[in-house]
Amino acid sequence: MPHLEPQVISVQAHLRDQVANALRAALTAGELRPGVLYSAPTLAAKLNVSATPVREAMLDLVREGMVEAVRNKGFRVTEMTEQDLDEFTEIRTLIEVPTVGRVTATAGAEQLEALRPLARQIVMAAQEHDVLKYLEADHRFHLELLALAGNHHLVAVVADLRKRSRLFGLSSLNETGRLVASAQEHVELLDLMVSGRVAEAEECMRRHLAHVRTLWADGRADAEDREPAQAQDREPAPIPAQDRDPAQARGGDPAPAPALGLGGR
Repeated sequence: MPHLEPQVISVQAHLRDQVANALRAALTAGELRPGVLYSAPTLAAKLNVSATPVREAMLDLVREGMVEAVRNKGFRVTEMTEQDLDEFTEIRTLIEVPTVGRVTATAGAEQLEALRPLARQIVMAAQEHDVLKYLEADHRFHLELLALAGNHHLVAVVADLRKRSRLFGLSSLNETGRLVASAQEHVELLDLMVSGRVAEAEECMRRHLAHVRTLWADGRADAEDREPAQAQDREPAPIPAQDRDPAQARGGDPAPAPALGLGGR
C-alpha cells in the first residue's frame, strides 16, 4: 500500500524527534549522568515507547557528541571537563556578544518585543522549578534572538554548542531556586536591546554567559555530592500515546526493532 508509506515514515520520524528531544533535555538537566551506561530498552521503558526510536535517537546524539555507543551494551553519556566548558563558553562569547550588539542596533522594537513572552516564560519556569520548560524557553529565546541577525549558519553553530555544553546538575540548582537570577537576565537583556543600548546589551550578554558557566560548575558539584539514586529521581517523561508508533498507541506490542547490536544493560 504505497499511499500509507509516507504516513508511517512521518509518524516514525516524528517519534524519533520527540524521543531525541526528551533525551537531550534529560542530558542537559543532568538527569542522565556522565559516564553511566544506558541501554535502549531501559530508556524505552521509561519513555513508554519501543526501543527502535530510542536507538535511532541515541545514534543522533552520538553524532552530536553527547553520548557514545558501546558495542553490545548500549550508550554511555560522554564526560565533559571544565576545559570543555571553558572553551564552549569562549566560542559562544565570541559569537553571541557582538551579534547581540548588531541586533540591538538593527532590529526593530516590534521584532524584539516578540521575544518578550519567551523571556517571561523562562522566569516563570525558574520560579516554578520546571527545568524542562526552562530549558525549552531558554533555547528558543537565544536562537530566535540570534536569528534576527539574518545568519542561519551562525544560529546552527550556536545551537550545536548549546547541545554540547549541557548543564550537568541543573536540576539540583533548580530545586534551590538558584536559576531565577539567570532567568531574569533574559528580561534585562531584552529591555536593554529594546532601548537601543548596544554596549550595555553586549555586557549583559557577556555576563549572562559567564553566569551560565558558573551555574554549570556549581550544578556539577551539587550533583556529585548527591547519592546516585537521588540524581536519577527524575526520568525522561513518557511520550504521549498519540505520538507513539501506531501499534503502541492502540495498546498492542511495540513494532519490532531492527538488530543494532545493542543489547540490554
